[in-house]
Amino acid sequence: MAPMFSPLRERNYRLWAASDIVSVGGTWMQVLGLNWLVLSATGSATAMGVIVMLQSLPVLLLGSWGGALADRLPARPVLVISQVIRALLSLGLLAATVAGADALWPIYAVALLSGVISSIEGPALGRFGSALVPRESLAPALALGSVLGSGGRILGMALGGVLVGMSGPGVLFAINAASFGVVVIALAMMRPAEMYPLARARAGSADAGVMAGLRYLATQPVVLVTLALAFVIGSLGRNYQVTMAAMVAGPLEGGAGGYGITSTVFAVGAVVGGLLLASTGKATHTVLVAAGAVISVLQLLSAVAPNLLTFSMLILPIAAGAVIFDTVVSTRIQLDTREDMRGRVLASLGLISSMAGIVGAPVLGWLCDVLGARGALGLAGAVTTVAALAGALVLARAKGVPVPVLRTVRRVVLRRIPAAPSITTAVIPTDAVVPAQPLLTAAAVVAAPAGALIPPTPGRRPLSAAAVVPAPHGAPPHHGSTHPAPNRPGSSARPAVVAHAAAQQAEQATGRRRTLLSLGTGRRGRTVSEGTEQRASFR
Repeated sequence: MAPMFSPLRERNYRLWAASDIVSVGGTWMQVLGLNWLVLSATGSATAMGVIVMLQSLPVLLLGSWGGALADRLPARPVLVISQVIRALLSLGLLAATVAGADALWPIYAVALLSGVISSIEGPALGRFGSALVPRESLAPALALGSVLGSGGRILGMALGGVLVGMSGPGVLFAINAASFGVVVIALAMMRPAEMYPLARARAGSADAGVMAGLRYLATQPVVLVTLALAFVIGSLGRNYQVTMAAMVAGPLEGGAGGYGITSTVFAVGAVVGGLLLASTGKATHTVLVAAGAVISVLQLLSAVAPNLLTFSMLILPIAAGAVIFDTVVSTRIQLDTREDMRGRVLASLGLISSMAGIVGAPVLGWLCDVLGARGALGLAGAVTTVAALAGALVLARAKGVPVPVLRTVRRVVLRRIPAAPSITTAVIPTDAVVPAQPLLTAAAVVAAPAGALIPPTPGRRPLSAAAVVPAPHGAPPHHGSTHPAPNRPGSSARPAVVAHAAAQQAEQATGRRRTLLSLGTGRRGRTVSEGTEQRASFR
């Protein structure tokens, strides 16, 4: 079976996927109905902003705590409880609508409670989803989930737009409540014996708390770089509801019709991106930084789009790349972390995503006011492009992966260093070339002046000039020191060797250990034993 459909081998995943598309469709129907209800009652966009804030605030405040709970508690019971509570909240909105209450406090209360549920449900959902498929099928499973989410959103918004005009928003709330019932039924039908359970943190242990999760995260440079990229690109490159609307309404003069066209193109691109990633099943770090760089460059180009058609043609691959980027971020966060820490790391990703929306949307709006829509898109695209390239280099350094470009730059720089006098006839006894500190690289040895091959150490002087010229015929060999070698009075001198060969033999004489000294060959100062080093892969 192709990688795209490999998750569908699992019965539990099929149940989850079917219920998920129903639930996502119901959720977007409720979002549309809620917007209609609030705007009809108040005519204020500020009230909608308050609702969004109330939904996001609990995630920021309680997300880490929810991640710690997700790492300790079994996921399926948590999800059943959360779905039941969400269904009750939807029924509460239905009751408020039927009662005809003009006050907004019931809606604000539901929004706040929904945010509290999300802070606990989000990490549990991430852990549960990864337990439905084997590790190698996680990337296609998440990509298919993204496709289903996009499809559910399109269906929910389309059907909701028809129903809200016919019967009002109340029916949308009722449909959403029923959709949560579908998820509960699917959870009940799953077979625990066919799952791939993850390790859980033990309640009361030192590794079970919020601070333990933060300490663990601080020791994971690869995960930290992934989160940093998610924040920068998410805040300046993923808030297209701001920049796309400003571009269409401003320089492109597309009006409401043009905005509808670009929104549809964006939705289609999201589906294409999910299908593309699901078909390959590749969610490596290379794909991550490549997707981030591509959408950043395309965003930069979209700033100079001359018309609506060109802008729409750029929006399609941008949307596809954005879905690939988001899905790979979620996949790598789960694959690169310990199972008993996964809920807390996923909670950190939720915090980053919320902060990207809270910070990025106002910043992009302000840039659009100050620089215009084209200037905002161009500046944001330039910043995210630099961030993607910097992220690629930092990830390579953190993983100890050679970077050919940096190697080339390093060779060019070293070639410009003046050449030192050649040492081709040195008579260097074995005991005179054993350094007592980390070895120099081959390039540094070649560029080193005569007498500098052996760093000064206590009890040993630098190699003297007498040690680098041929010894007179019949003269006793010089041992490279003012102190004779008491244990080897009659030892014979070795043949003349070049400097870099002497450094290599010295490396073997010091326990076959070496130090990785450059970005192109690994992390600075990391010492590894020969024979146990493994080639890192930029995944």
